[in-house]
Amino acid sequence: MPSPAHPTLRSPGEPVSEAGATRRSGGVPHAGRPALGGRPAAEVLRVACSGAGFARARVFTRDTLRGWSLDHRGDDAVLVITELISNAVTHAVPSAVAGVPEIRLGLALDSGGLTLTVSDPGDGMPAFDPSDGSALREHGRGLCIVDALAEEWGWTPRPPAGKTVWATLSTRPLT
Repeated sequence: MPSPAHPTLRSPGEPVSEAGATRRSGGVPHAGRPALGGRPAAEVLRVACSGAGFARARVFTRDTLRGWSLDHRGDDAVLVITELISNAVTHAVPSAVAGVPEIRLGLALDSGGLTLTVSDPGDGMPAFDPSDGSALREHGRGLCIVDALAEEWGWTPRPPAGKTVWATLSTRPLT
């Protein structure tokens, strides 16, 4: 079994392993790489654990994508971000150490696609089991939605505590 220091690769639709999943150079894909055409490579936002924080994250995502001429990916990106932040608030924030828990949203663009990241203080791996009947439940479908929309997704630990969950979307125009 791989260790958190050496996460395994995960194909779209494949369950996340205990050690997490990632791709490229052992970390969050695309982070810190130059973008195409001189556009900014990355944007980051600290998200408050509130309705206003969620709304700000959605506006931030749409505004950033508009600035990168990726309006056509706005709906999918906003849905993925909303699901990942909701999971962080629901599962990671309650177990965070004392103080104000920090959730960070990241958007990164390069030739490989658009990568959306949500970092939170929780150490638990994302729970994804598409065969558990979650498609029929009112809650618990978030990662199934992410899996359906993303080219690939996964997570990586953030020592000493926390994790980053990421999803990569294609930047190709919709047909």
